[in-house]
Amino acid sequence: MKIAILGAGAWGTALAINLSRYSNSKHEIILWTKDPAHCAELLHERVNRQFLPKFLLPESLQLTSDLNCALKAELALIVVPIEGLRETLRSIVSCDRAIPIIWGGKGFEADTAKLPYQIALEEYEGVAPYGVLSGPSFAQEVAQGLPVALTLASRDGIFSKNIAAQIHTSRLRVYSSSDIIGVETGGAIKNVITIAAGISDGMGLGANARAALITRGLAEISRLGIKLGGKIETFMGLTGAGDLILTCTGDLSRNRQVGLSLAEGRSLSDILKELGHVAEGVYTARSVLKLSQELSVEMPITQAVCSILDDKVPAKTALEVLLNREQKTETLTS
Repeated sequence: MKIAILGAGAWGTALAINLSRYSNSKHEIILWTKDPAHCAELLHERVNRQFLPKFLLPESLQLTSDLNCALKAELALIVVPIEGLRETLRSIVSCDRAIPIIWGGKGFEADTAKLPYQIALEEYEGVAPYGVLSGPSFAQEVAQGLPVALTLASRDGIFSKNIAAQIHTSRLRVYSSSDIIGVETGGAIKNVITIAAGISDGMGLGANARAALITRGLAEISRLGIKLGGKIETFMGLTGAGDLILTCTGDLSRNRQVGLSLAEGRSLSDILKELGHVAEGVYTARSVLKLSQELSVEMPITQAVCSILDDKVPAKTALEVLLNREQKTETLTS
């Protein structure tokens, strides 16, 4: 299968390397970047120095900045930040190519608080089948060829099963699902909870506190996700609990790094400038809080993160508010 990977950031590059190197030559992979200068650099150096500098690009991996050229494929995997998804879908449509697509971004569109599948409903419905690829995955480990398990979800069950089977390997295990809402909700909100876990660790509150944040954070994800139409079993799986555990405990998580730095009292603008990559949780938090308020879903961890990011409440103060909440019976809904 010829697969076009649209977006040459860390995650897009990692998938391109993995599918080129470890799929037993099953696939012909072409990696697209919209920046011609970036493409020229990749072609010359065979390394993505800005986003994934430790890994050579396989010789079999094709590179282009011409979208029409990239879309001469059987499947497009869109790996751009959520804020660029709508524009990318419109660009594909303008190329007059009815190509099946899956995307790998996680989060909510800032202006609309819409999940990626809702953007696809507006921009790509009726063009070709589409879905999302998500799960607990650090780009560096995927590029390295270490084992990873992901979920491919689509409202079209046949499409998700067929594509999952096509790209599944022993190192890149891909499960199929029809719960696109649950998969996307888990992938988006876990970034917000991860910022809180990073703050807790940065303040030295210990492993017990981190475990509590992960567990109660999963309850927040599930409450909002079920309200949006997701299934509880999805939140207990790879794209819910799995993704949340990885990002809350792994030092390769950008959102965790944001939390650790906030705990040191550093400004958000300085943190993001130094990070050099997108930390989706920073932008997702506002959308999640807005949705939770509209749907009357209680999300105290998300509210605490937003108070730190937007209202400049000191991290210590925000966590004290969390710790001093009234005692309750532990359920999914409280």
